[in-house]
Amino acid sequence: MSTSTVSADDLEVVNLEGAPSLVRVMRCTHPLERSVRVPLDGVNLVELGRGELAITRDGDKVKLGVPDERMSSAHCKWTRDGRRFFLADLGSKNGTLVNGRRIETKELADGDVIEAGQTFFVYRARNPREIAATPTWLAESSGGELPLTTFVPALARQYQALAAVAKSTVPVVVLGETGTGKEVVARAVHRMSDRTGPFVAINCGAIPGNLIESELFGAKKGAFSGATEDRQGLVRSADGGTLFLDEIGELPPTAQIALLRVLQEHEVMPIGATRPVKVDVRIVAATHRPLDRLVDSASFRADLFARLGGLTIRLPALRERREDLGLIIGGLVKRIAKKPDDVKFSHAVGRVLFSYPFPRNIRELEKTLGLAVTIATSTAAPLVDIEHLPDELRAPNELRPATTPEIDEDEERKAHIIALLVQHQGRVADVARAMGKARMQIHRWIQRYGIDLESYRK
Repeated sequence: MSTSTVSADDLEVVNLEGAPSLVRVMRCTHPLERSVRVPLDGVNLVELGRGELAITRDGDKVKLGVPDERMSSAHCKWTRDGRRFFLADLGSKNGTLVNGRRIETKELADGDVIEAGQTFFVYRARNPREIAATPTWLAESSGGELPLTTFVPALARQYQALAAVAKSTVPVVVLGETGTGKEVVARAVHRMSDRTGPFVAINCGAIPGNLIESELFGAKKGAFSGATEDRQGLVRSADGGTLFLDEIGELPPTAQIALLRVLQEHEVMPIGATRPVKVDVRIVAATHRPLDRLVDSASFRADLFARLGGLTIRLPALRERREDLGLIIGGLVKRIAKKPDDVKFSHAVGRVLFSYPFPRNIRELEKTLGLAVTIATSTAAPLVDIEHLPDELRAPNELRPATTPEIDEDEERKAHIIALLVQHQGRVADVARAMGKARMQIHRWIQRYGIDLESYRK
């Protein structure tokens, strides 16, 4: 039986429904170190100990080495019993913790956060469909913008659909709580689209209602009191590029009508103008409010909702993405610190980052790290410690298992169909072949989800 040592990038995808996995999320002293997922299908024993950074598989056994000075050479092990995995401490000096509590042995549950030394792991009992050792990365930029990156399979599939439609004119709507990264997604769409025009972002809820039409669509000189010159408007300023409309649910009814014209006719009518102006702009909309409920309450136009109903991306809350914390923190440190390679976190700070719920999500995490890293790196030894954190994070927080993002099967299937329609230029037979379904079933889904088939045909 052969033994092999592989790097994180060498591990292949395992196509199995419900296979368990273990994610090495973050080593506190090396927050830029790439996270890695270890698929556990066919594995009966995992041994973890201090050593060179490596993943070695020998038949049904895996050995994990981590150069963590607080970890023992034989620290802990995972053993399979049927479909269950049990974690046992091997008499390590600093102990093994699950969800913040020291254990001798414990049956693992989905989402359990495991601490060994100064390294954090997340156990997943099952991952839908593909299980990749390396995360999904999209639209990485060297300009300080965060890439789209995730270990969460449901989110990874949405990102893949996003990449498939990026160069098309399919509208994109991004849903999620405040601070989950909706503008990050919009900027990634713009980068992947290869559009030569600018990226223009506007928060529809931050503009007074009496000004939003002129801000968006422009105005002719003298059209209203205070219009002392022609105004181009944000839609035309994004010509050839991407217009990101955050909190689109806040648009007043008259602005919704004008936006519908942009989507249908690709033109705008500035206030006071007598002729429309052609415009080539990609619309990406976002909201934390469910648009379908706004339609039901007559607060949002049903025809505009239908026009925006291309690809919908649902971003999970940060508390549902604990396996992504290392990826996100690493990206933020690169963005924040002048010398990101020098930044280190104390073990206590690592525990806070995994236990605090971050109700304002990635935005709050970024502000927290921005303050802490700035203060810490002003000293000779740039170690981010508890005293560098905001007061609300210093209070004890119970470390709970990572929750699993809710997966809307219909939205996931719709996104997959749209991506395939773009790829196959609206040919239903090719989509059916790719999905392994009958053409009539694809047509039924297209009708059910209100997909405009003709818009994908060339």
